[in-house]
Amino acid sequence: MAQYFEIHPTHPQERLLKQAAALLGQGGIAAVPTDSSYALVCHLDDKTAADALRRIRGVDDKHHLTLLCRDLKELSTYARVDNTQFRLIKAGTPGPYTFILQATKEVPRRLSHPKRLTIGLRVPDHPVLQSLLELHGEPLLATTLIPPGETEPLNDPDEIRTQYEKLIACVIDAGACPSEPTTVIDLTETRRKYCVMDAVSLPLWAFDCSFFALQ
Repeated sequence: MAQYFEIHPTHPQERLLKQAAALLGQGGIAAVPTDSSYALVCHLDDKTAADALRRIRGVDDKHHLTLLCRDLKELSTYARVDNTQFRLIKAGTPGPYTFILQATKEVPRRLSHPKRLTIGLRVPDHPVLQSLLELHGEPLLATTLIPPGETEPLNDPDEIRTQYEKLIACVIDAGACPSEPTTVIDLTETRRKYCVMDAVSLPLWAFDCSFFALQ
C-alpha cells in the first residue's frame, strides 16, 4: 500500500521528504509533482525498480526515460555536452524541457536508448522535487505519469493514489501541477545540424529543432 505524503508546494517539509527518499533508496517507485505534470520516479541504479517503472507506464526499452537532475553540473555528469549545447541547455533550465543527449558511461547501458545510446535529462523547476532530489543525492529516473492507453497525464494526487496504491511505494501530494507536456529537444549529433544554435535569441521554441511532447 502506497504511503501518502501531503507536502507544502513551496515550503516542503523535510521530515516527510526524507521518508519518501528512504523509500526510493529501498527500491520503491514514487509519484511526484514536477513543473509540467506528475511523474513516476525511481532510483537510477536499481534495475528491478526501473523495469517496474516501465511496466507500470506500459513502455518498452526504446522509450526514453528521463534523468531528473538537481543542476547543470549533475546533468553534465551523465551526458556529453559541448559548449554550444551547454549554452542552450542553460537557457532552458530549470524548466519543463527535456534534452536528448549522448549518454556518458555513468548512465547504465540498459537505461539509454538501445540503438542510439542517448538519454533524456532535465532540471525541473519545482521546489518539492528539487528538495527530494537534494535529499536523494543523485538523479532520479522518471517518466510522465500517463496511464497505459491514455494520452493525458494524471494530475490529481488522490486519483493517482487510487489507481496506483498497490503498484508504487508512495505518492507525494503537492497539489496540482501545470498539466502541460514537457518539451523534448533532441541535441544529438544526428539532429544538431538542423538546429539554430543561438542561445541569446530565446525563447527555446524559436529554435529550428525537433520538438515533440514527452510521453
